[in-house]
Amino acid sequence: MNILLMGLPGAGKGTQAAKIVEKYDFPHISTGDMFRQAIADETELGKKAQSYMDEGGLVPDEVTNGIVAERLEQDDTKKGFMLDGYPRTLNQAEALEDIMSNLDRSIDAVLYFDVDPEVLKKRLSGRVISRSTGETYNIYFNPPKEGIDSDDLYQRDDDKPEVVENRIKVNMEQQQPLLDFYEAKGNLYRIPGDIGIDNVFAKVVEIIEG
Repeated sequence: MNILLMGLPGAGKGTQAAKIVEKYDFPHISTGDMFRQAIADETELGKKAQSYMDEGGLVPDEVTNGIVAERLEQDDTKKGFMLDGYPRTLNQAEALEDIMSNLDRSIDAVLYFDVDPEVLKKRLSGRVISRSTGETYNIYFNPPKEGIDSDDLYQRDDDKPEVVENRIKVNMEQQQPLLDFYEAKGNLYRIPGDIGIDNVFAKVVEIIEG
Protein backbone atom coordinates (compact mmCIF):
# COMPACT_ATOMS: atom_id res chain seq x y z
CA MET A 1 0.00 0.00 0.00
CA ASN A 2 1.33 3.43 -0.97
CA ILE A 3 0.36 6.18 1.45
CA LEU A 4 0.80 9.94 1.73
CA LEU A 5 0.64 11.55 5.17
CA MET A 6 -0.73 15.07 5.54
CA GLY A 7 -1.71 17.31 8.43
CA LEU A 8 -1.12 20.72 9.94
CA PRO A 9 1.71 21.22 12.48
CA GLY A 10 0.77 19.60 15.78
CA ALA A 11 -1.90 17.32 14.25
CA GLY A 12 -0.08 14.15 15.39
CA LYS A 13 1.29 13.02 12.03
CA GLY A 14 4.69 12.00 13.48
CA THR A 15 3.10 9.91 16.24
CA GLN A 16 0.87 8.07 13.77
CA ALA A 17 3.74 7.56 11.31
CA ALA A 18 5.74 5.77 14.03
CA LYS A 19 2.77 3.52 14.84
CA ILE A 20 2.21 2.69 11.14
CA VAL A 21 5.88 1.75 10.69
CA GLU A 22 5.77 -0.44 13.81
CA LYS A 23 2.67 -2.34 12.65
CA TYR A 24 3.22 -2.59 8.89
CA ASP A 25 6.96 -2.17 8.37
CA PHE A 26 6.47 0.30 5.48
CA PRO A 27 9.48 2.50 4.82
CA HIS A 28 8.69 5.97 6.18
CA ILE A 29 10.12 8.32 3.57
CA SER A 30 10.46 11.98 4.49
CA THR A 31 11.69 14.74 2.22
CA GLY A 32 14.58 15.48 4.58
CA ASP A 33 15.71 11.84 4.63
CA MET A 34 15.61 11.64 0.84
CA PHE A 35 17.71 14.78 0.44
CA ARG A 36 20.26 13.64 3.03
CA GLN A 37 20.58 10.21 1.39
CA ALA A 38 20.95 11.62 -2.14
CA ILE A 39 23.60 14.06 -0.90
CA ALA A 40 25.45 11.35 1.06
CA ASP A 41 25.36 9.03 -1.99
CA GLU A 42 26.64 11.91 -4.14
CA THR A 43 24.08 11.26 -6.85
CA GLU A 44 23.85 13.87 -9.63
CA LEU A 45 20.56 15.15 -8.20
CA GLY A 46 22.00 15.08 -4.68
CA LYS A 47 24.88 17.31 -5.81
CA LYS A 48 22.43 19.70 -7.50
CA ALA A 49 20.28 19.86 -4.36
CA GLN A 50 23.37 20.52 -2.23
CA SER A 51 24.45 23.42 -4.46
CA TYR A 52 21.07 25.16 -4.01
CA MET A 53 21.06 24.49 -0.26
CA ASP A 54 24.61 25.81 0.14
CA GLU A 55 23.48 29.10 -1.40
CA GLY A 56 20.48 29.25 0.93
CA GLY A 57 18.04 28.83 -1.97
CA LEU A 58 15.04 26.58 -2.43
CA VAL A 59 15.67 23.34 -4.29
CA PRO A 60 13.69 23.55 -7.56
CA ASP A 61 10.79 21.17 -8.13
CA GLU A 62 12.52 19.29 -10.94
CA VAL A 63 15.41 18.35 -8.63
CA THR A 64 13.09 17.42 -5.75
CA ASN A 65 10.86 15.38 -8.06
CA GLY A 66 13.91 13.57 -9.45
CA ILE A 67 15.14 12.67 -5.96
CA VAL A 68 11.67 11.34 -5.06
CA ALA A 69 11.56 9.28 -8.28
CA GLU A 70 14.97 7.75 -7.51
CA ARG A 71 13.90 6.90 -3.95
CA LEU A 72 10.61 5.29 -4.99
CA GLU A 73 12.44 3.06 -7.48
CA GLN A 74 14.36 1.37 -4.65
CA ASP A 75 13.53 -2.22 -3.69
CA ASP A 76 12.31 -1.50 -0.16
CA THR A 77 9.29 0.41 -1.53
CA LYS A 78 7.99 -2.52 -3.62
CA LYS A 79 5.57 -3.72 -0.92
CA GLY A 80 4.45 -0.18 -0.13
CA PHE A 81 5.70 3.05 1.39
CA MET A 82 4.63 6.05 3.43
CA LEU A 83 5.60 9.44 2.01
CA ASP A 84 5.79 12.39 4.38
CA GLY A 85 6.51 16.04 3.51
CA TYR A 86 6.01 15.58 -0.24
CA PRO A 87 4.21 16.76 -2.28
CA ARG A 88 4.07 20.32 -0.98
CA THR A 89 2.69 21.96 -4.12
CA LEU A 90 0.21 21.11 -6.85
CA ASN A 91 3.08 20.86 -9.37
CA GLN A 92 4.76 18.27 -7.14
CA ALA A 93 1.48 16.36 -6.74
CA GLU A 94 1.13 16.17 -10.53
CA ALA A 95 4.79 15.11 -10.84
CA LEU A 96 4.17 12.35 -8.27
CA GLU A 97 1.26 11.06 -10.39
CA ASP A 98 3.70 10.75 -13.33
CA ILE A 99 6.34 9.08 -11.15
CA MET A 100 3.83 6.51 -9.90
CA SER A 101 2.48 5.93 -13.40
CA ASN A 102 6.03 5.24 -14.67
CA LEU A 103 6.41 2.67 -11.88
CA ASP A 104 3.03 1.17 -12.81
CA ARG A 105 1.74 1.95 -9.33
CA SER A 106 -0.53 4.50 -7.69
CA ILE A 107 -1.09 6.37 -4.44
CA ASP A 108 -3.67 4.27 -2.60
CA ALA A 109 -4.53 6.58 0.29
CA VAL A 110 -3.83 10.14 1.39
CA LEU A 111 -4.27 10.25 5.17
CA TYR A 112 -5.09 13.75 6.39
CA PHE A 113 -5.08 14.20 10.16
CA ASP A 114 -7.79 16.79 10.62
CA VAL A 115 -7.68 18.93 13.77
CA ASP A 116 -9.35 22.29 14.43
CA PRO A 117 -6.66 24.99 13.93
CA GLU A 118 -7.67 26.59 17.26
CA VAL A 119 -6.88 23.31 19.06
CA LEU A 120 -3.54 23.13 17.25
CA LYS A 121 -2.67 26.66 18.33
CA LYS A 122 -3.21 25.61 21.96
CA ARG A 123 -1.24 22.38 21.48
CA LEU A 124 1.75 24.26 20.09
CA SER A 125 1.67 27.69 21.74
CA GLY A 126 0.85 26.17 25.15
CA ARG A 127 4.19 24.32 25.31
CA VAL A 128 6.61 25.38 28.03
CA ILE A 129 9.87 23.74 29.15
CA SER A 130 11.48 23.48 32.57
CA ARG A 131 15.05 24.82 32.55
CA SER A 132 16.07 22.62 35.47
CA THR A 133 14.60 19.27 34.33
CA GLY A 134 14.09 19.71 30.58
CA GLU A 135 10.52 18.41 30.97
CA THR A 136 7.91 19.73 28.56
CA TYR A 137 4.45 20.82 29.72
CA ASN A 138 1.41 22.39 28.11
CA ILE A 139 -0.37 25.13 30.03
CA TYR A 140 -3.72 24.01 28.55
CA PHE A 141 -3.51 20.20 28.48
CA ASN A 142 -0.66 19.18 30.80
CA PRO A 143 0.07 22.06 33.22
CA PRO A 144 3.39 22.23 35.11
CA LYS A 145 3.41 20.33 38.41
CA GLU A 146 2.72 22.17 41.63
CA GLY A 147 5.81 23.69 43.14
CA ILE A 148 7.54 24.46 39.83
CA ASP A 149 8.67 28.07 39.84
CA SER A 150 7.30 30.03 36.87
CA ASP A 151 10.78 31.56 36.44
CA ASP A 152 12.06 28.04 35.73
CA LEU A 153 9.79 27.76 32.68
CA TYR A 154 10.56 29.08 29.23
CA GLN A 155 9.05 28.89 25.75
CA ARG A 156 10.95 28.20 22.53
CA ASP A 157 10.69 30.89 19.86
CA ASP A 158 8.95 28.38 17.55
CA ASP A 159 6.18 27.91 20.13
CA LYS A 160 5.36 31.60 20.64
CA PRO A 161 1.68 32.31 19.79
CA GLU A 162 2.33 34.70 16.89
CA VAL A 163 4.86 32.28 15.30
CA VAL A 164 2.49 29.31 15.73
CA GLU A 165 -0.42 31.25 14.25
CA ASN A 166 1.63 32.17 11.18
CA ARG A 167 2.94 28.59 10.73
CA ILE A 168 -0.59 27.19 10.80
CA LYS A 169 -1.91 29.87 8.42
CA VAL A 170 0.90 29.26 5.89
CA ASN A 171 0.43 25.48 6.10
CA MET A 172 -3.34 25.77 5.61
CA GLU A 173 -2.83 27.88 2.49
CA GLN A 174 -0.25 25.41 1.11
CA GLN A 175 -2.27 22.29 1.86
CA GLN A 176 -5.72 23.32 0.62
CA PRO A 177 -4.96 22.90 -3.12
CA LEU A 178 -3.47 19.45 -2.37
CA LEU A 179 -6.53 18.42 -0.36
CA ASP A 180 -8.77 19.54 -3.23
CA PHE A 181 -6.58 17.62 -5.72
CA TYR A 182 -6.72 14.32 -3.82
CA GLU A 183 -10.38 14.76 -2.88
CA ALA A 184 -11.16 15.02 -6.61
CA LYS A 185 -9.15 11.82 -7.22
CA GLY A 186 -11.16 10.03 -4.51
CA ASN A 187 -8.23 8.81 -2.39
CA LEU A 188 -8.29 11.42 0.40
CA TYR A 189 -9.25 10.16 3.88
CA ARG A 190 -9.89 12.77 6.57
CA ILE A 191 -9.17 11.33 9.99
CA PRO A 192 -10.23 13.30 13.08
CA GLY A 193 -6.96 13.92 14.89
CA ASP A 194 -8.36 14.92 18.29
CA ILE A 195 -10.02 11.65 19.37
CA GLY A 196 -6.99 10.20 21.20
CA ILE A 197 -3.86 8.59 19.74
CA ASP A 198 -5.17 4.99 19.85
CA ASN A 199 -8.56 5.92 18.35
CA VAL A 200 -6.84 7.83 15.54
CA PHE A 201 -4.64 4.81 14.85
CA ALA A 202 -7.67 2.50 14.81
CA LYS A 203 -9.08 4.67 11.98
CA VAL A 204 -5.74 4.48 10.16
CA VAL A 205 -5.73 0.66 10.44
CA GLU A 206 -9.32 0.53 9.19
CA ILE A 207 -8.33 2.49 6.06
CA ILE A 208 -5.13 0.53 5.38
CA GLU A 209 -6.76 -2.86 5.86
CA GLY A 210 -10.06 -1.92 4.22
